[in-house]
Amino acid sequence: MGSQPFSVFKLSTLILHLIPILFASRSLAAEAGCETDPVSKEIICEFTPNPSYCKSMLPNQTNNVYDYGRYAVRKSLSQSHKLLNLVNKYLQRNSTLSKTAILALEDCKLLAELNVDFLASSLQTLNDSNRTLPSSKAEDVHTWLSAVLTNQQTCLDGVQATSSSSWRSMKNGLLLSNNTNLYSVSLALFTKGWVPENEEEEEREEEGEVITWRKRLLQNFGDVLVRETVTVSQDGSGNFTTITDAVAAAPVNTKGLNGYFLIYIKAGVYEEYVNIANTKNYLMMIGEGINQTVITGNRSVVDGWTTFNSATFVVIAPWFVAVNITFRNTAGAIKHQAVAVRNGGDLSAFYNCSFEGYQDTLYTHSQRQFYRDCNVYGTVDFIFGNAAAVFQKCNIYPRLPMRGQFNAITAQGRADPNQNTGIMIHNCTIRASDDLASDKGTTRTYLGRPWKEYSRTVYMKSFMDGCIDRDGWSKWTGDFALSTLYYAEYKCQGPGSNTSRRVTWPGYHILKKAKQVKKFTVSKFLLGKKWLPQTGVPFSGGLI
Repeated sequence: MGSQPFSVFKLSTLILHLIPILFASRSLAAEAGCETDPVSKEIICEFTPNPSYCKSMLPNQTNNVYDYGRYAVRKSLSQSHKLLNLVNKYLQRNSTLSKTAILALEDCKLLAELNVDFLASSLQTLNDSNRTLPSSKAEDVHTWLSAVLTNQQTCLDGVQATSSSSWRSMKNGLLLSNNTNLYSVSLALFTKGWVPENEEEEEREEEGEVITWRKRLLQNFGDVLVRETVTVSQDGSGNFTTITDAVAAAPVNTKGLNGYFLIYIKAGVYEEYVNIANTKNYLMMIGEGINQTVITGNRSVVDGWTTFNSATFVVIAPWFVAVNITFRNTAGAIKHQAVAVRNGGDLSAFYNCSFEGYQDTLYTHSQRQFYRDCNVYGTVDFIFGNAAAVFQKCNIYPRLPMRGQFNAITAQGRADPNQNTGIMIHNCTIRASDDLASDKGTTRTYLGRPWKEYSRTVYMKSFMDGCIDRDGWSKWTGDFALSTLYYAEYKCQGPGSNTSRRVTWPGYHILKKAKQVKKFTVSKFLLGKKWLPQTGVPFSGGLI
């Protein structure tokens, strides 16, 4: 990342004026089994980030929160279809557009297609319920609607970065800002009507692992259900010589009951651009180890790619798992944004993997993600995006950037206060890479900076070496997001963890009690106990 942030929303001060009768204890949510009372749109809209827009788009008749919410999601689905049709229309005129404009449009097309799917799935769930949803169903819809906003923002970022005159004339026609407001209203009304209150479950801190996995899976796949195994080997001794061909052979739209399609990748350097498309769910890749099985590419923004499609390896499908693989982008610091992995796969997990690049190494784009025992190397904003992502027992290595640059480990992109997203760094080690260490402290390295207005990042019980600047965190530009972001540190160690001279922004917090960070653990933030056991990846649900 590195461009001027796009601020979509400003919190309304009216959010503070609660209506005690209509919204007592649970805002507008009804008791289980009972419908909420009808309420005017003027009242319901005060609980959205953009009340004036909300009032303009909701119908005039009085409804309850569920009817308003379904109306907003239906309208959002309709607008996503319109945007998709419009993008397709523009792509048909591509002879007048630059390469960068065409790539930006293709990004928008993919993202609009995903939004149609997410909104249709959300509406199907919401049509069946006039009550708060069970936590797992609520989290699914919350994730989808959050991803819809993220996808829209990604499309908008690509549009803003394109400067050709022929493309500028189309920007207003896409009505991206209006769609963003609409999706924000849908998300806000969903959280008011269908999301249950947080349940305070007693959970002990786990000292051991839920699954002792490494040896069992590599020997006989242990408790992980595998439907089929294929091998990729460059010497022709396997089923395929390229990873791309193996992915193409994987079944589409499979169910978890059938198990994973496992691609075993023998040692070698694979110069490929691999895309795990949305239909290739329940796909698992196992390599022969970090720096043994390597997937590498060199696309970058300087060479004409958008940040979104500069990635060497892309995950869109849900239930993806990768083990023992190195992912690289070798474009180098001089090529600016150059992504090694872009991950938008829901319920995805990476174990014992390495992500290597400089600026924008790991794009945690959207949905729920888990990283365990991984290495991440980079310089500027090298863990960025708007997923709900937890990094546990990972090694994070800031590298030496270009002259005049500083390092920012994270650039989290939460653009709406109702999104369930953030970057959680738990029991990790942050240590300067060899080239940065030899720089003898002349490069400033920060824990993060706010890419979007509600950026959220928490470091919990992690080790920070002396490369971390005493301020801890960096501004994006001016005072942007300093009062709306949520940055926190909890019981970190090491010479870079001293918080006595940290920034004093309103959104920065030094946390001292376990209950303050419990909601950011694997069990709470990702509901990890419900889905990670099936992947076979080890994890600790509570604080380590």
